[in-house]
Amino acid sequence: MLKMSSSIIVFSCVALTLFSNGCKRTIATDSETFAPDKTLSLTEPSGSGVAFKEYLGINAFEWDLASESAHEQIDPSRLETIKSFSGMRHYLDWERIEPVEGAFSYSPAHNGGWDYDLIYQTMKNAGKYVLVDLKTCPSWLLNSYPANLKDAENVPAPYGLDRSKPLSYIKQARAAFQLAARYGTNKNVDTALLLIDPSIRWTGDPRNTKKIGLGTVNYIECDNERDKWWKGEGTKQTAEEYAANLSAFYDGDQGRLGKGVGVKNADPNMIVVMGGLADPNPEYVEKLINWCSANRGRKANGQIDLCFDVINYHLYANDATTVYATATRGIAPELSNLRTVADKFSSLSKSKAANIPVWVTETGYDVGEHTPQRAIAIGNKSSQVTQADWNLRTALLYARSGISKCIFYMLENVDVNSWTQYTSSGFVNPDRSKRPSADYFLQANKLLGEYFYQSSLSNDPNVDVYALNGKKMYVLSIPDQTARTATYELNLGSATQAVIYTPATGQTEMSSRVVDTQNGKIQITVTETPVFVAAK
Repeated sequence: MLKMSSSIIVFSCVALTLFSNGCKRTIATDSETFAPDKTLSLTEPSGSGVAFKEYLGINAFEWDLASESAHEQIDPSRLETIKSFSGMRHYLDWERIEPVEGAFSYSPAHNGGWDYDLIYQTMKNAGKYVLVDLKTCPSWLLNSYPANLKDAENVPAPYGLDRSKPLSYIKQARAAFQLAARYGTNKNVDTALLLIDPSIRWTGDPRNTKKIGLGTVNYIECDNERDKWWKGEGTKQTAEEYAANLSAFYDGDQGRLGKGVGVKNADPNMIVVMGGLADPNPEYVEKLINWCSANRGRKANGQIDLCFDVINYHLYANDATTVYATATRGIAPELSNLRTVADKFSSLSKSKAANIPVWVTETGYDVGEHTPQRAIAIGNKSSQVTQADWNLRTALLYARSGISKCIFYMLENVDVNSWTQYTSSGFVNPDRSKRPSADYFLQANKLLGEYFYQSSLSNDPNVDVYALNGKKMYVLSIPDQTARTATYELNLGSATQAVIYTPATGQTEMSSRVVDTQNGKIQITVTETPVFVAAK
């Protein structure tokens, strides 16, 4: 993931001179020929109960909504772009809200001038969820580190503290309490616990005030990729260290850290998401669970008292053969191990974590000509159209697998001409015009967003059945990257006509055509761009 600020771009997954061996999320494939896994059941999981729109989220920053010239205002054109997606994972640097220890500002934030109250309320008004990812260390905390060890992505505890103890993370857990108190749903938070900076920066500057229970943030994530194996020890946490961190963040280590600490002590209803894993290894999560069993015990119902409500990992599909191997390009989602890994995490959740939701909060493809995560031109399709195909098929894959939410990396490019992975994975172009990926997501959200995955009739071509209030929608695609096509006979029962919808670049609606059935059946030419079919 690329950490960004308004003036600096920091490559967390690569240092341009260090990582010639690839980046943290290179993905093993099931075979060197990239054959899709045809052993998967065509009917499992049956009915996820999750609306398809939950697989159409986007990673973004405050400046993706705010006006460039007036940070305290929303840019209507940028808001319109965000509406292509079901929600936003907001990379929120801790220092933005707490630039001075113990002095919080949000509206406006004294670091950057952003109005987070307005940003989150705007998202809520637009019907979009917000996942706040509270990440990185503020400079005042980094000042406890020796100069040669300062890194914004250091473990979020002052230098020298025991990283295996929840108490070491009390400062970050206090910030989490402040966020949850303000943006959560609890209207009964003790306002004496709120730490607001009442100062103004200049004459006429709005003054921050104490607010509780605004109800605009649905979810909060405890930092990001704490298993940073590609960086120094100062930035990486073992599973046990991160579990201690999570326990403080979640509920103040079951209240042992005192008042005003931990998300749940501000808003019991706010969902706490574990930081997305860079190395998608279920064993890390299993160690978190084991730590909770040993240190937090069990609830009255006998379940382990976990310090997270959602399991979360990151995964990008490319042609590398192991997590640590060198990738040369992206590959189609079905030809990677995205599904295999999803099944492993889902199995772990069912067997050891009370079946809590599993999310993927980073995935996607570049379009840069040289990056090792690039989508490729296929047939008469440009890399941008392939990116759209693969992103949409990734969403369909995760809906099919039973993952509960998918969030794509990311709205804007860093540098479309860079050779570095993830720098050109944006859904919008440098001039902020939409790429086909954004078009496809907007169109799929409109057409299929409220539908729920029900079952699959075939896996080559992929034929998925979605349902909503007695209606059905069929989604068909070829799981390949060679411009392959196939003909599929779809049985629509007693319907005499069908509507076939095809994603269209540069449009806000899919193109559509009505066809007659023959005894309720139609012959459909299926391509690597998904098509959507409903009885008329």
